[in-house]
Amino acid sequence: MEYIGSQVKDINIAYIGGGSKGWAWALMGDLAMEGDLSGTVKLYDLNYEAAQVNSMIGNNLSRRDDVKGKWHYEAVPSLEKALTGADFVIISILPGTFKEMAYDVNLPQEYGIYQSVGDTTGPGGIVRALRTIPMYVEMAEAIKAYCPGTWVINYTNPMTLCTRTLTKIFPEIKAMGCCHEIFGAQQLLASMLKDLKGMEDVSYRDISVNVLGINHFTWIDEASYQGTDLMPVYREFAERYYETGYEEKPGQWMDSFFSSACRVQFDLFRKYGLIAASGDRHLAEFMPRNWYLKDPETVKSWKFSLTPIDFRMKRQEELVQKSKRLAAGEESVQLKPSGEEGIRMIKALLGLGDFVTNVNVPNQGQIKGLPTGSVVETNALLVRDGVKPVLAGQLPIDVENLVARHVLNQETVLQAALNKDKSLAFRAFLSDPLVSSIDTGAAEQLFERMLEMTKAYLPGWDL
Repeated sequence: MEYIGSQVKDINIAYIGGGSKGWAWALMGDLAMEGDLSGTVKLYDLNYEAAQVNSMIGNNLSRRDDVKGKWHYEAVPSLEKALTGADFVIISILPGTFKEMAYDVNLPQEYGIYQSVGDTTGPGGIVRALRTIPMYVEMAEAIKAYCPGTWVINYTNPMTLCTRTLTKIFPEIKAMGCCHEIFGAQQLLASMLKDLKGMEDVSYRDISVNVLGINHFTWIDEASYQGTDLMPVYREFAERYYETGYEEKPGQWMDSFFSSACRVQFDLFRKYGLIAASGDRHLAEFMPRNWYLKDPETVKSWKFSLTPIDFRMKRQEELVQKSKRLAAGEESVQLKPSGEEGIRMIKALLGLGDFVTNVNVPNQGQIKGLPTGSVVETNALLVRDGVKPVLAGQLPIDVENLVARHVLNQETVLQAALNKDKSLAFRAFLSDPLVSSIDTGAAEQLFERMLEMTKAYLPGWDL
């Protein structure tokens, strides 16, 4: 790398999952709009052809006159080639295919278990983790071998267990998991100020929050704007919109599988007095099945959706066709901020401006009451070559009980995956709140069927 004033040139980024449709393009757009950084992005993907297509898309973008950040994109055929000489590693992969994800989500429905996402917790999240952990073991070992001092930014779900695997296999690794769910909570607070107080143009970035929990199951116990405590305002907001839900565009939850009317968030605030900081679709999966996911009618009453895998498959095919048009120059990447903070993180780590954001890193005491070493999500101060977790305090004992259950179960899943221990994996499966509500015999049958459908990703298991 070369520093020239406030600019850094010749940066090498290894992008694992470089054939991605969506995440890779978002990174390209963000890099294109950042004039202080330039260099090379090596795209590695099991689908080498997809990485090659993305290299053409990225290089087409860099040639445009309206692009500030000039980057060279190169598809590489191996993990070694991607990582060698890397200054940063970005990981954004789909563990398996949508075919496996379809089994993760659809098979449990035959047993009355509905999942709104199926990538973090619940039966789908656990089985997804079992096939993802071996991939992350390989990546951790490769990073240790080829670029041990490099910063690693993970976007893949299940976020907690992906990041935890990296730190378990290579304890000295400089890795963090990044998720945008907290930004959504901050945006909701900004919308609240507009709705209740008539305050226009409040940026979510100006809303200060204290974050505690684990990915997709985070909580806010302090929130403020320009010194004003927002917790009492949120209480008023939650009470006003508890029954009807709140959306800036009413009815949007019915038109988008990724939207909600925040009724689950409001309900959890009424129960526990803290702001549940993830979206309703994720939050619901951490709670007892009968609360929000008993059946499709219950889900509808809470004004969010079950995201069908056939929708994801259809969208993926549309993105494949779009990638061909982008690579051929028949369509252009639109330059607009992705909403992710990956580039801002890279700049901070390069010494181009400290800032605070939420990250997933091992617990070093930033959350009291949760196990040391387990990956938790809190705010952290990012500085040159450093991520310093902010002391977040301790969750109230009732909320801590909810979170700790999942922390310990995630640690159990990790141990089962690393030891290829089917019996332990089933006990973790059975302990999940969505699974524990059904008969043990039915749960075991479901577990066996789900493992059978993902066994190609479980090398060395006795199946």
